[in-house]
Amino acid sequence: MRKGKKYLEAAKLVMPNKLYSLEESVGLLGKMSEVLSRKFDQTVELAMNLGVDPKYADQMVRGSLVLPAGLGRELKVLVLAEGDTIKEAQNAGADYAGGEDLINKILKEGWVDFDVVIATPDAMPKVGKLGKVLGPRGLMPNPKTGTVTTNVKAAVEEAKKGRVEFKVDKTGNVHIPVGKISFKPEDLLKNIYTAIDAVVRAKPPGAKGQYVKSIALSLSMSPSVDVDVSNTLRRLQEAVA
Repeated sequence: MRKGKKYLEAAKLVMPNKLYSLEESVGLLGKMSEVLSRKFDQTVELAMNLGVDPKYADQMVRGSLVLPAGLGRELKVLVLAEGDTIKEAQNAGADYAGGEDLINKILKEGWVDFDVVIATPDAMPKVGKLGKVLGPRGLMPNPKTGTVTTNVKAAVEEAKKGRVEFKVDKTGNVHIPVGKISFKPEDLLKNIYTAIDAVVRAKPPGAKGQYVKSIALSLSMSPSVDVDVSNTLRRLQEAVA
């Protein structure tokens, strides 16, 4: 695929084969954004390649986290529940809340105008019918990511604050949006460290050898910047300690 002139100019900012600190990487993304001069606020994306084979259950990596500085956009939250919990979800700030009526709307109309789906355990037998629609979009509620819960109020509030889910793909990669390039560098760094920490903590029991093999940052439409893994993990440990 042919790259545009501005993309190639942005790529010149990155030195070949160099591994950058997170601070240097965020600074480079800011310079790239100026060169690319897009008319929208580009998302900063974190990519991590992990030493796992997700076809084995004990090497699956998935989880969720709340970004301390948020995502930079308002998420639309759908809650699928029964009875009084529907009203509770509405009071908590859910954009949509309902039961079989909304499930049928998704099934029959292909409605997917939402970013997060939360379900209560008693609604899951009916929600299960949505697997083929929600699954490929990464929206299917799951207890492991906190989206199947009886505490709907807390789940909705977390989602609105900037809660994101992650799951390793079949090639061992995890991709997480960590904010917008318009964020202050210190806020982006908080989000990035929080995301990396969440993936590190989600290390599965079957993972052997080097777990985090590579880390890279990029904008929605930019070259990627390779991050120094050992330096990043060391600083992460120091911050936790």
